[in-house]
Amino acid sequence: MAQFMTGSETFDAISLADGVQETEDMTVTGAELGDYVVCSISVDIVDLYLTGAVTAADVVTLVLRNESTGTIDLASATIRALVIKADVFE
Repeated sequence: MAQFMTGSETFDAISLADGVQETEDMTVTGAELGDYVVCSISVDIVDLYLTGAVTAADVVTLVLRNESTGTIDLASATIRALVIKADVFE
């Protein structure tokens, strides 16, 4: 099995007020619970946080959260996830 898997898709986030988050599930074939996730987005995320985790077999959930003091509305973008098998460092 591959040690690294990737996924990407177009993502148009809602306008996020302070303290609000949006989640997006992405299919990454071969991803398993406990694997590492590195995520990215193709636009400047200003003061937002982007995190990702494997939440089920073949599913990566990305979370975009606003912790600024205002509302942020990003342009449509490409989100990407790199999944690294948990045992790659053993």
